[in-house]
Amino acid sequence: MLRTAQRTAAGTLLGVGVLGLLLFSLGREQAWQALGGGLVISGASAVLGGALGFLFGVPRVRGGTGAGEPQGSYAPNTNLEQVSDWLTKVLLGVGLTQLGSLGERLHQVGTALAPALGGEQGAVPFAAALVLYFLVLGFPAGWLVTRLTLPQVLSDADQALDLFLAGQDRDRRGDKVGADDLRVRAMQHLGLLGGSADQGDRLSRQLPAGAAAGPENVVAEVRSTARRSALTADQVRELFADGSEAQRLQALALMQGDPALADLPSVLDAIERPRSGFEQYHALLAARGLLSRLPAAGAQRLRDAVAGRLVAPDGIPYGSDRSWLAEKILSRLESAVFLPQQAGPAERSQARQDP
Repeated sequence: MLRTAQRTAAGTLLGVGVLGLLLFSLGREQAWQALGGGLVISGASAVLGGALGFLFGVPRVRGGTGAGEPQGSYAPNTNLEQVSDWLTKVLLGVGLTQLGSLGERLHQVGTALAPALGGEQGAVPFAAALVLYFLVLGFPAGWLVTRLTLPQVLSDADQALDLFLAGQDRDRRGDKVGADDLRVRAMQHLGLLGGSADQGDRLSRQLPAGAAAGPENVVAEVRSTARRSALTADQVRELFADGSEAQRLQALALMQGDPALADLPSVLDAIERPRSGFEQYHALLAARGLLSRLPAAGAQRLRDAVAGRLVAPDGIPYGSDRSWLAEKILSRLESAVFLPQQAGPAERSQARQDP
């Protein structure tokens, strides 16, 4: 309701200015010239007012020195903030000193711009009023846009950079799956990838007590403790096969953290028949960790499953985090050299009987 009223008010103010310009132009001998010149003057004044609003609205970077404030992994560049402070103070100082001659300055501006409106009687005050109207209208618009959007954009960029740096650190430590997960989350902060967090309240209710941090953090915590887990590969497979969606995700997280616990049929099932996009995303992460351990036959099965979901109409959506992981898996499968398939007991017995 409030947003609708705000948009209506903004549209009304803009419409009043444009309507006034149109009515003024219709009374001129050279109506098209007056209309065109007036639109250019209005646009330039609105842009100037918006630029001033931007300078006044640039947010300050928090120092991170107070208690409870996170320390960033780098020092943000505050040049824009400093320039904004300097220009704001200069403009305020000059404006206050020239406040007494404001009427004279407006008359000079109107005289200079009157030819663009046809130069006839009334063009000077109308040009001055046009500049003042759209300058004042552009200022709060620029200030509001800056205050409402720029802090979020800067915050997302900071978080994305921190995630990228954390991903590089995970990569150096050999945690390829965790590194890719962090890179995906960084690209989501930048709006480059769509998310798969469609598990909703149903999945959140299945999580254990104390998991208020959200399913993503729970999965990351389980993945980080997988190598210290007392579970065997058979137990993880049973956890996936017999469990709820939350238990299936727990099994996938264990497979991500320790490839020795991974079960390719379970991963393929979560890729081809996922219960949610969130589960399919983590199945792709588990498959990412299996690439260096797959025999040729297993690699072909994984390739067919991933490629099939990419081209299926109801499969992996293009431009999502899942499509990024799927394409990365396929590129790795094309270039990897896979382990030879080891013969089982029956095959070895048959080979000894053959002449």
